[in-house]
Amino acid sequence: MATSASREGANWDYPRTAVASRQMLETGEAHGIDARALLAGTGLTPAQLADPTTEVQAGQELAIARNLLRLVDEPTGLGLEVGMRASLANTGLLGYAFLTSPTVRDAVTLGVRFAALSSTFLNVSMSETADGLTLDVDTSQIPPDVREFLVERDLVAIAHIGPLLLGAGAPGAQLQIVLGETGIPLELLEATGLDFTVDRDSPGTAVTFPSELLDQPMPAADPDTAAMSIAQCEELLDRRRHRGGLSAQLRARLLEDPARIPSMATVARELAVTERTLHRRLAAENTSFRVLVDEIRETLAVELLEAGLTVEEVARRLGYSETPAFTHAFVRWRGHPPSQLNRR
Repeated sequence: MATSASREGANWDYPRTAVASRQMLETGEAHGIDARALLAGTGLTPAQLADPTTEVQAGQELAIARNLLRLVDEPTGLGLEVGMRASLANTGLLGYAFLTSPTVRDAVTLGVRFAALSSTFLNVSMSETADGLTLDVDTSQIPPDVREFLVERDLVAIAHIGPLLLGAGAPGAQLQIVLGETGIPLELLEATGLDFTVDRDSPGTAVTFPSELLDQPMPAADPDTAAMSIAQCEELLDRRRHRGGLSAQLRARLLEDPARIPSMATVARELAVTERTLHRRLAAENTSFRVLVDEIRETLAVELLEAGLTVEEVARRLGYSETPAFTHAFVRWRGHPPSQLNRR
């Protein structure tokens, strides 16, 4: 039976690392573009981006991308240039979690789980069968005017850093890659040191890791360091999920009774607005009713499981009529069943 995990929607209102923004500035300056021109309309300064503690909003990063595409005379291949500037040293806490994961499967699962800690605009879902683990990439949420650039940038960055994370890889393992219309250069995939087959005719973008690769140990596997890194990643992700405005108001309302979370129609009536208006106002804050409900349930589920409650008890407290439905939701959030966290 397949299991799956996904990152719901494109929640770009989180503060995000400024690494990719700095890399776009470096690329623009290599083309003779002044940094201040690249930052026009963002409210950011070169000095702020030079500070490693600076975080940016997704809208600011998108503005830099648009400025770069507009100001460079020949923008073709800019995504490749920026993606090649990615390095393992710039992955921060997430990089440590990758490197010290027990297996390749664990590292890939972390990448999906903590995608919001990176600079990616890709919406990645994960599913595993007996044949292997597949990452399906949804690019539909990316604004059309920067979609090709950002998809190329993020895929190239993954291909560039991947070999450093996987080490020598597993002899005989063959990646199955669907590129669709993506123009990622094949030589970057060859740099992984793994055999692969490429399908450019199928729609969409996906990468399948064969089952024989998934259980390969990571080069720097260290359970204690991995656990510490994951805990720090969770804390950082929680801070980035802090919301204001209507989102904060709804979170407080939904937390009143997690076992009886009201429907969107009920909340809309309480606020004296239509469902369409509520949806539009949440969209303006780059979220949705479903995303808020999932965030609350995930946070509470982890807290209750870590407090020692059984999976069945947690499912009941969160309003699930059947335990399997809760288990399926938890796998979608975290990439592993709740019993695994419960055992830890």
